[in-house]
Amino acid sequence: MPHSILEENVASHETPGSKFYPPFVVTPELEAEADERISHYPESKRAATLPLLHIVQHHFGYISAPSIEWVANKLSIEPIKVLEVVTFYPGFRQSAPGKFHIRVCRTLSCAMGGSYELMERLCELTGIDRSASDSHHHPVTVSPCGKFSVEFAECLASCGSAPVCMVNDDFHEGIAPGKAEELLAKYAPIA
Repeated sequence: MPHSILEENVASHETPGSKFYPPFVVTPELEAEADERISHYPESKRAATLPLLHIVQHHFGYISAPSIEWVANKLSIEPIKVLEVVTFYPGFRQSAPGKFHIRVCRTLSCAMGGSYELMERLCELTGIDRSASDSHHHPVTVSPCGKFSVEFAECLASCGSAPVCMVNDDFHEGIAPGKAEELLAKYAPIA
């Protein structure tokens, strides 16, 4: 079966975390939410690209090729224009994260405070192998069970309490590598 150029260039491969997210399906609720957001940009629907991508990622966990096509159709633009936005902003994921997605700050204060060691410890505890990770194109690495995923983040804006990380939308400060197990236990038992 031939793939579209879009499918070949979007990294929405299957991950163990996929089981925690629904497949992309356009529902009346999704259409209504998108139309409401687009209404805020009467001069240029294209300006609603970021808000629509945020809606998609919030509902489905990541941005897939079909969702990019849907956003492009809603905004009457070419899919490549949406893909440019997805690939430019590191906050958009192109493959399913784990149920609990951990972003570890790696900028100077956090790196000096132990964020790289924290990442190593989180990976050790969850069975995540980041050896094939590509920090730009494929920054998210998922545990074999799909419960956890990790990625480095650029500045999470709390340099004075380094190292810091986020688990989904929860912010955590002063997470030394020795506190990694305690942090993970707040979200799910570690097997």
